[in-house]
Amino acid sequence: MKWRRWAPSDKGAGYYWLVILVVALGAMATRVPRLRMRPMHTDEAVHADKFRDLLEAGQYEYDPDEYHGPTLNYLTLIPAWFAGQHRYSEVTEVTLRIVPVVASVILIALTVFLIDGLGPGAIVAALLAAISPAMFFYSRYYIQETLLVCFTFGVIVSGYRYARTRSLVWIVAAGVFAGLMHATKETCIIAFGCMGLAGAVLVLLRMRRQGSWRDAFSGVRLGRVVLGLLVAVCVSAVFFSSFFRHPQGIADSYLTYASYLGRAGGHDTTHVHPWPYYLQMLAFSKYEGGPAWTEGAILLLAAVGLVAALRGKPILGANPTLLRFVALYTVAMTAVYSSLPYKTPWCLLGFLHGMILLAGVGAVALLTWARRPIMRAVVGLVLIVLAGHLAFQAYRAGFVYASDSRNPYVYAHTSEDIFAVVDRVEDFAGLNGLGESVPIQVACSGKDYWPLPWYLRSYAVAWSVELPAKIGPLIIISEDLEGALAHRLYVETPSQDRRMYMYLFDDPYYLWLRPQVKLLGFVRKDVWELYHQRPDPTELLKGTHDQHTEQPVGESGGTVRPE
Repeated sequence: MKWRRWAPSDKGAGYYWLVILVVALGAMATRVPRLRMRPMHTDEAVHADKFRDLLEAGQYEYDPDEYHGPTLNYLTLIPAWFAGQHRYSEVTEVTLRIVPVVASVILIALTVFLIDGLGPGAIVAALLAAISPAMFFYSRYYIQETLLVCFTFGVIVSGYRYARTRSLVWIVAAGVFAGLMHATKETCIIAFGCMGLAGAVLVLLRMRRQGSWRDAFSGVRLGRVVLGLLVAVCVSAVFFSSFFRHPQGIADSYLTYASYLGRAGGHDTTHVHPWPYYLQMLAFSKYEGGPAWTEGAILLLAAVGLVAALRGKPILGANPTLLRFVALYTVAMTAVYSSLPYKTPWCLLGFLHGMILLAGVGAVALLTWARRPIMRAVVGLVLIVLAGHLAFQAYRAGFVYASDSRNPYVYAHTSEDIFAVVDRVEDFAGLNGLGESVPIQVACSGKDYWPLPWYLRSYAVAWSVELPAKIGPLIIISEDLEGALAHRLYVETPSQDRRMYMYLFDDPYYLWLRPQVKLLGFVRKDVWELYHQRPDPTELLKGTHDQHTEQPVGESGGTVRPE
């Protein structure tokens, strides 16, 4: 079988488009199911709470010290409006998590615009982006990272299309994507810097060949570059200013880098990890009692793609200049993120997607270099097995170990005990106005009660980092406040005013909110007794069933059925 070079004018181009779009639709179909099954991560709940003001009051003010950019919040309005949700209590996990899901699908679909740059490698890259365990897992997280990667890829695609067509529309598109990047997360400056570095190296190489800087910049129109920058600034300003209702947000979007650089430098030791943290996670991870995890296939294929890019020789329709740009960009991104002490696992998505693009080319390169049919068949079979293994791990990460600490992508995640906590609170909600006119009390040191505010969003709750002056009928506390609560109830309170409290949770009397954070619950005895005096709903249903089945016999001898 001969491998022919593919060109954009070939009739086969339509098949490439079709295959990639089918992959994108398949990614959508596998990412949407069971979006509510995994407990909300603390970061997800915090972003959701920020969305509350935008949904209910139409207000959003960018906070340069906490949170990130506003695109996640504003884009969430779209599924909320489609679902007819106008109050925060009506919003569901699906409403929130569908936003990064759609962004991940768009990320995959954008690969169609690089068909004449990556050749058949575009199809492989799209498939790998769909089945990569990390890409799959975090595409169902209500955080900014997937959006940032999508918009970054949009800039790369638009820049490449402009270089190929010189069409003004692609300059505008690049500006829009760049503005969205800035309005999404502060780490966009890393991607901008790495793209700029890759572009600068390519220009220097071109200058070396052409012998003149003017020849190296031939075809570049300064006016259009300025237009793209203006579009980016305007798009960013629109979001940060909350559509011009909060102009201070524009200035804050740049002032925020003072606090961001402090975090990146490792002053906050909570998330400080050694430099190989990301690469080790991708190469191989295994925790006691759990399965082995690896995206080594992507790493190895990316290494092959890197070699192919450095060789500079065309590989089955791939553009050598684009390959070099992607290679330089990916190496720079990997080096910068690895060198920063402050690390969270989802940050690896930025350079992982670059590796995936290289891996797509690497897979095609291996097939091209295998000249004998038998060798090509062996390589193809190995690639299929590796793809199947990645897909299996993606399923396992997203559905089987979605909140299990033995999953390397699970990071300080909420325990499934949260569902038991919420169920127990709901058992007592409404008794004597509890959760309505009488607030439920939650006191956790360091605001360690997240993501409880998301799950208790339908109730009146008093949140605090220390014990309230007066203890109500139901209170949930962090473990470190247990001694202070006992002292408050049985020492500080006069004997005539003391009330007995019962444990809210059964055996054990505490539940895990997340690793190293225990929750204890206490309910006043009179409310406890009131709850246990309520009729059992199952008995009521049974009684209703008996009334329906034990009907008097009619004249015809048949049972009289209720209308």
